[in-house]
Amino acid sequence: MTTRRSEMQEDSLSPAATAEVSAFYKTFIRGSVLETDAKTAEMCKLTENSFRDVNIAFANELSMICAREGIDVWNLIQLANRHPRVNILQPGAGVGGHCIAVDPWFIVARNPEQAQLIRTAREVNNHKSVWATNQIKIAVADASARTGRQPTIACLGLAFKPDIDDLRESPAVLIAESLLSAGHDLVAVEPNIQVHEQFVLVSLEDALRQADVLVVLVKHKQFTDPAVATQLREARALDFCGVLA
Repeated sequence: MTTRRSEMQEDSLSPAATAEVSAFYKTFIRGSVLETDAKTAEMCKLTENSFRDVNIAFANELSMICAREGIDVWNLIQLANRHPRVNILQPGAGVGGHCIAVDPWFIVARNPEQAQLIRTAREVNNHKSVWATNQIKIAVADASARTGRQPTIACLGLAFKPDIDDLRESPAVLIAESLLSAGHDLVAVEPNIQVHEQFVLVSLEDALRQADVLVVLVKHKQFTDPAVATQLREARALDFCGVLA
């Protein structure tokens, strides 16, 4: 039985099987259907997401350096990207989702000695969320000293990227969970979901009115409205995704 199963698996990955599947997809796909072996195809998927992760890690690392040096990272990236061969991505609160935040680890696990850059990029992007959490805690301590009470934090955005309702592997969720576990008072604004079992969800208007520390974690379109951006700027919101750039 084991031998037969192995033979069937090999047949399903054979050049003949590839050609058959390719012919099927060509009956309804308008673009090119590219054929390769299964190992290369899987590595291609992992490579695409690892490439993105590495490039985001550069932007995230740059943002932490700029914060220490007192440099506006958004302006810096805009200036650097004027070079015709430079295209730095936008930093954020980390990297989330079920692909970019996960796929690089498959390469690292199989090739631990060779995948040094890929591993480091993953570590940088994971650390960005920890770094952001620490920045928020500093702002909370300042607000507490100013008001003489425990401040309320409003986290703007919980999804792993703008304008979606997907919270899988979201750095915004990780940050909010960390703050809650540390005993901070916290509400969240997530326009794309109605309810969350862990966080108290409030409207953007309520958050702007009641929060002592405003934290922008996801660049949802609702937060980029000029009037909202003005309010966030006046409230000295912590911006981890470029809403106020």
